[in-house]
Amino acid sequence: MHHLLPLLVAVPLLGAALLVAGGRSVPRVVAESAGCAVSAGTAALAIVLLLHSSPPLAEWVGGWVPVHGASVGIVLAGDGPGLGMAALASLLTLAALAYSWRYFDEPPRRQSGSFPALMLLFQAGMCGFAVAGDLFNAFVWFELMSVVAYALTGHRVEEARAVQGALTFGVVNSLGAYALLMGVGLLYARTGELALARIGQALDAHGPPDALVLAAFVLLLTGLLVKAAAVPFHFWLPDAHAVAPTPVCMLLSGVMVELGVFGVWRVYDTVFSGPGGVPAAGVERALTVLGALTAAVGAVMCWYQRHIKRLLAYSTVTHTGLFLLGIGTLTPEGDDGVALYVLGHAGVKAALFACTGILLDRYGSVDEHVLHGRARPLRAVAAMFAVGGLGLAGLPPFGTALGKSVTEEAVGGPLTVLYVLASAVTAAAVLRVAARVFLGLGPRPEQGEYETTGSGERPETRRRLRRIPDTMTAVPAVLLAGALAVGVAPAFADLVADAVNEAATGGVVHASVHWTPLGVLLGLASTVLAVGLAAVAVARPRLLAAPHRALPLRRLQSGHVGDYVAWMLVGTTVLGVLVLPSVHR
Repeated sequence: MHHLLPLLVAVPLLGAALLVAGGRSVPRVVAESAGCAVSAGTAALAIVLLLHSSPPLAEWVGGWVPVHGASVGIVLAGDGPGLGMAALASLLTLAALAYSWRYFDEPPRRQSGSFPALMLLFQAGMCGFAVAGDLFNAFVWFELMSVVAYALTGHRVEEARAVQGALTFGVVNSLGAYALLMGVGLLYARTGELALARIGQALDAHGPPDALVLAAFVLLLTGLLVKAAAVPFHFWLPDAHAVAPTPVCMLLSGVMVELGVFGVWRVYDTVFSGPGGVPAAGVERALTVLGALTAAVGAVMCWYQRHIKRLLAYSTVTHTGLFLLGIGTLTPEGDDGVALYVLGHAGVKAALFACTGILLDRYGSVDEHVLHGRARPLRAVAAMFAVGGLGLAGLPPFGTALGKSVTEEAVGGPLTVLYVLASAVTAAAVLRVAARVFLGLGPRPEQGEYETTGSGERPETRRRLRRIPDTMTAVPAVLLAGALAVGVAPAFADLVADAVNEAATGGVVHASVHWTPLGVLLGLASTVLAVGLAAVAVARPRLLAAPHRALPLRRLQSGHVGDYVAWMLVGTTVLGVLVLPSVHR
């Protein structure tokens, strides 16, 4: 089966090439159907490989196997987490293509297959990054994923806002990629190896870590945390989501950001977790501090948004923080919980963006205030939006709730309270939108003194929709059903936990992940709190309105790329300071 690993990348790359070559000569429906078929085929292949990934698969591309312990070839690693992320990326790409099938409005003078071709390239980059077994090629796939994401974000190139959002996205993420590449270079200079496992072995043989190992670790984490949109590396994400097409937002928040978190887990666990790497105390401190800061800042900023796509983007920032807190425990339980949380979150968040896209294409706005009561006829969309909000809150038996409960018990103490509060606030913001936009509850909100609105947006369809296509409602329904299945499917959680633990320990470890009374109570508590906050916000909007002292925090999202780069440098410095005390001098 390991010989099939390269097809995870080759199939979508070939499909994209064929769409580019024949896009002008085939009808649009054919090009989009072909894109869906290629994406579905890749997803099926990833799932088949995932079911046969014990023991982990490995493939040296082109037959360039190591000779006398030295290697120059490209290795693909097909373990449970990597193949799981590749399957998730492929399934969400299929969902995004199905959502936009025959309705997404491409800019003038574009060939009919350009959008699905870019989506397949994006899928190839994400799959390549997920199964990369060496650091340099992880960087290569990282860059392919990023470059295509920039193009997709600015796909409506005739709009200045789209170009600006894509440019900000591109500059910040490119600097993150440079940091990642410098970290790869430092490790290669020290070990002469690029394969992840071999770098770890070489560092352990070298002895205790020193300043070079610390610098490499900080640079690698900088690049990965930029992609994960952790505070203070996160500023590009809301700007990109505000202008990116809805299908692209589904991938950015549903899987690309999570791949950044996956990269942090993979790099530490494989390269730096041994005696020659970075001591566990420093990594735990760094991930806990950044995770808590990210969850808190993301939740506050999410609550004070009226632009629905920006609101959902800040919700993604919040959950990135919760994921980092989970893997920051450096325990199998934390890893298991985050894996399940990521799967549930992907379905819920992609579904919420899909519902927001329906609002945009029907009413030409994603402004919570402007849309007050206008979406009453969209009952099915209203139900899905509300269900998505409850899923974000961690309502059992959603997969988000199961992953959240396992992770909450792993982190313990005050951080459990942060989990409950952060998930409740972001879910309450979504439920508040549902109550105002779809039900028209509460007084019409007043204009704030510092607001980013979502009015005056151009629909992504050829014209405003009078009737919502079945594909645009079926996709979020299926995504929510998938998020629910993660929490209720028999033995699914145990399979995920076994795959994660086998990859972490290198051996078969049978883990048991299940609902606990405490986990259910915490999920219900965050759900009740979310509903209560949303009810207060709707009935008494002034009571929870943004105080004047909150404005400086909101103005940090300035839109100036220079400010974002400065904050990225601050984040790199903070990482170094947090890790430094645990490294031997």
